[in-house]
Amino acid sequence: MGAVRVYLGLAAKGRDIPPQALATAREAIESAFPVPAEVIRADEWHGGGVSLFGWSNEPDDSRLPRLLHPDGGRIVGVNGHLADPADVSRLPDDSIGGAFSAWIARDGELTASTAINRVCPVFYAETADLHIVGSRALLVHLLAQRADRIDFDVLALQTMVRQGFFLSDETPYKGVSALRPSTTIAIRGGSRTISETPLPVAGPAPDSPRLKRAAIGELAEALLATVEPLRSAPEPVNLALTGGRDTRILAALLHAAKVPFRVTTNGLDTHPDVILARRIAAALKVEHTVIAPPQTAAKDAVLVEHPLERAWETLRTCEGMTSAYESIVGYLPYSGKPTMSGQSGETLRAGSLNLLQTDLGDKALLRRINNTFYKDEKLFTAEANEHARELAKPWQARENRLEALDHIYIWYKVGRWQASARAGALRRGDPVRPFLDNRVARAALSLDQGWRLSEEVIYTLILRFAPQLREVPIEGKPWRFTDGLKKRWPWSHVPPPSMPTQKSGGGWSWRTSPGPDLTAVLREQVLGSLDALAPIVNPDEVRALFADPVVKKPGTAWHLYTVAAMLTGLYPGKRPEGLEQITVSRPDPGR
Repeated sequence: MGAVRVYLGLAAKGRDIPPQALATAREAIESAFPVPAEVIRADEWHGGGVSLFGWSNEPDDSRLPRLLHPDGGRIVGVNGHLADPADVSRLPDDSIGGAFSAWIARDGELTASTAINRVCPVFYAETADLHIVGSRALLVHLLAQRADRIDFDVLALQTMVRQGFFLSDETPYKGVSALRPSTTIAIRGGSRTISETPLPVAGPAPDSPRLKRAAIGELAEALLATVEPLRSAPEPVNLALTGGRDTRILAALLHAAKVPFRVTTNGLDTHPDVILARRIAAALKVEHTVIAPPQTAAKDAVLVEHPLERAWETLRTCEGMTSAYESIVGYLPYSGKPTMSGQSGETLRAGSLNLLQTDLGDKALLRRINNTFYKDEKLFTAEANEHARELAKPWQARENRLEALDHIYIWYKVGRWQASARAGALRRGDPVRPFLDNRVARAALSLDQGWRLSEEVIYTLILRFAPQLREVPIEGKPWRFTDGLKKRWPWSHVPPPSMPTQKSGGGWSWRTSPGPDLTAVLREQVLGSLDALAPIVNPDEVRALFADPVVKKPGTAWHLYTVAAMLTGLYPGKRPEGLEQITVSRPDPGR
């Protein structure tokens, strides 16, 4: 499908783009593109008052559309991929398939557009002379700066400390904003306009089998269209399959689309993931490979990389918009092998925030919205809490709470967190992500949130694509819609009981149980950076957070560490060297 493409568009407010801006763009790419400099390919186009740069780590320009694609008197760049490369001529058009942002230049005109979930982001800023639009926030900021320095928007970083990603259209960099979903920024004659298409309003839940089939039809067609190009892939798609919901629908989808594929599952033969994946593979008659975890002697401690190295790589890859608490996929040379996983399958089930709820009452849903935006208020300054409350207001004002949480998931959990974190994986190639497809997201959001949350939609899709999976149980909690469902007639169907999730003995993680040595390293960095953090956190509360030998809120500790390292100049700059590994002891070595 593709790999990372980086785009930068410049539009002059006067007649010409200053030559220094062009030189800065060519120099700054090595800081902003998280791949080795020697694998970067570059192309650029210059017209009247407009320049468009493109960079990629793809080995050549064989993937269509090309990096900078001539199209009837204009130049088009596509970050991400189009389901049908011929649709390049229809851009900007957020009704077409794929996961992409579109970049278009011609004399005197520059536009950039996001798709419905902005998983391929667009960032923008302006100076006295220039409008700057790019796919990497740091690159946009470096072009907007007069001096060779980074100016951080410290107040905006309160959400990074709270959640580990952005719940706003802000970025870590002063003056740089993220374009909203389904939005186009256009600069013509030196003037900027931004036009936004609201997310779809879901229709009412259908109340008959016929209407349900019809409502699901558009979503089914959109899913089939995402995998159609894979029929001609040079080798079978490799699907990482578990016993869960989101990868099962992908196996059914590939089967229905007649796309050659094979499946792999990580785990022991006795694990429900392996047992159920084996049954799915047998029913669909596909090759199944089980990758057993390495059998090692039980260890009382592990050696881990120094947090500063981890933070540097995360800042470099995710530009300060994902916490080093997250495990970002490391760089490997580009590969064209098609791979697939169930990332963002929650889109078909009304989003992860709704799925966390057991109480769907109005007060409980409003509490979920509030906690999403301004949890842990004691830790933060009055100014940071006020900022968080302002960000929450438009979502609190929505009468339909299920819709609000569904859209928060698309806007921020997909559009900011995944958009940032997936930059790591994209360096290796472009894994196929049907749930991120523009048409799929649009069709899903058009279906009633309560109906999607019941899981009847995703279950119906599975049986529509692969009826032979009818009697294969699901792992974990039962399908939500089966609560109280009984067999009414001999020919009626009730899903089989679920297979309980197996608790494995390998649940200990050094990230969530950091131990005293790692806690000490995190503590030293954060407490040593309190001056830089002062606008957003209360120093006494931060000290209290680290008061125990082992920090009790490791997620928050890592978020603070990431922001502290960024504000004190860890990146951009050279990778830290000569740092000792840290010993993390198992908290329960007797077990």
